Amino acid sequence: MFKELFDTYDWDEVKASIYAKTEGEVVEALNKTHRNPEDFKALISPAALPFLEEMSQLSHALTLKRFGNTMQMYVPLYLSNECQNICNYCGFSFDNHIKRKTLTDDEILKEVAAIKAWGYEHVLLVTGEANQTVGVPYLKHAVQLIREHFANISIEVQPLEENEYQELAEEGLNAVLVYQETYHKDNYKAHHPKGKKSNFYYRLETPDRLGKAGVHKIGLGVLLGLEDWRVDSFFTALHLDYLEKTYWQTKYAVSFPRLRPAEGVLLPKMELRDKELAQLICAYRLFNGEIELSISTRENEKFRNNIIKLGITSISAGSKTNPGGYAVEPESLEQFAISDERTPAEIATMLKQNGYEPVWKDWDLALMTTRHDH
Repeated sequence: MFKELFDTYDWDEVKASIYAKTEGEVVEALNKTHRNPEDFKALISPAALPFLEEMSQLSHALTLKRFGNTMQMYVPLYLSNECQNICNYCGFSFDNHIKRKTLTDDEILKEVAAIKAWGYEHVLLVTGEANQTVGVPYLKHAVQLIREHFANISIEVQPLEENEYQELAEEGLNAVLVYQETYHKDNYKAHHPKGKKSNFYYRLETPDRLGKAGVHKIGLGVLLGLEDWRVDSFFTALHLDYLEKTYWQTKYAVSFPRLRPAEGVLLPKMELRDKELAQLICAYRLFNGEIELSISTRENEKFRNNIIKLGITSISAGSKTNPGGYAVEPESLEQFAISDERTPAEIATMLKQNGYEPVWKDWDLALMTTRHDH
């Protein structure tokens, strides 16, 4: 289990080690063909910022080599904002007095119709963490209800048990996103004072349960800005490295959510500037040529237009972060504020203008279809 490896590291020591990296160590990391977690530290360190141009070119070349000029399009479908956890950065937090909403079958199908009209074949189902309301039976039913409409179904919900993931995978679930939020064990509790989510190690071991359950793809990430983004990103990379070696048949993705305004939410502890987020994305690509890197509509139009050539392989468009946001109840509370308001068609046009081909299905399925066609 990753816990054993994780417990051999000390947050403050890792932090000191990242900030002590020199330009020489950055150059050494750039000149390698295979990079380890120590190299990743150098690439995310302040010493690497002057090398952003070189990192960008390398990252772009590596991404083209593995993924070609395609960009996967996905969209989140929020099924419920009910949540039993108190998290001090989230609009859905249990202590936020907002109107709660969980979609019925009819409402889910209305949302699906709106999403399908845009051309999407890949959907990400999102809920708050409320076992009674949106537990495994609800999720299983939702997957059964929509699976005929989509080539690819991902979920971002509360951590589940290994057998529950197996059950959902058998129904057609393709990928699971589970963000640690922060790997700072002591401060994790302060951000998650109440609810099942307050159990740091249960969340930390979720990707192990997913790997054992044989889920096709696992998505990792932290909420950038909750703690020092460099240290959190190092632990994410360490986690990724461990998982790839342990569950080598599984595919992996990393997302880059920056702390954004939402109702009743704290401000970032440490701001992550655009230039630094670009550095971080390139560092991941140089660390791992196979991994999918995803950017959401949390980011603004200009940043997203520029970042697609630096290593990103997956992008959302037209996203609504509230249950019923596409067709049923557009005005309900959002989980966080959207920054890029463009429609999926506008994003697809922008991608084409930049020489990219929007893929509305999953990578693997799209690649397999292409292979069979020729």
